[in-house]
Amino acid sequence: MNKNLPYYAVIFTSKHSENTKDYSEMADKMELLAKQQEGFLGMDSVRNDIGITISYWTSLDAIKNWKQQTDHLEAQLKGKTEWYSWYDVKICKVEREYSFNS
Repeated sequence: MNKNLPYYAVIFTSKHSENTKDYSEMADKMELLAKQQEGFLGMDSVRNDIGITISYWTSLDAIKNWKQQTDHLEAQLKGKTEWYSWYDVKICKVEREYSFNS
């Protein structure tokens, strides 16, 4: 991802509960919706026993607006009451980046 530095990363780490009914559909909906938000730069996600999703944003205000978005609030509530046994969120400022690709 080529982004102007600095930018922000939201690191969402989670473990599913036993009830994941409708989770995949909501996750797909949230990804599409996040891409439409002002300040959204991109996303990386992996899931095995523990899931890690990192979303990238231009500013802390953009992150705050995404957190308060109506459909995202619904997903957050279902996450707490149905889909996750735990989760952790970290917000980081990215000041430098580099990568390797063979």
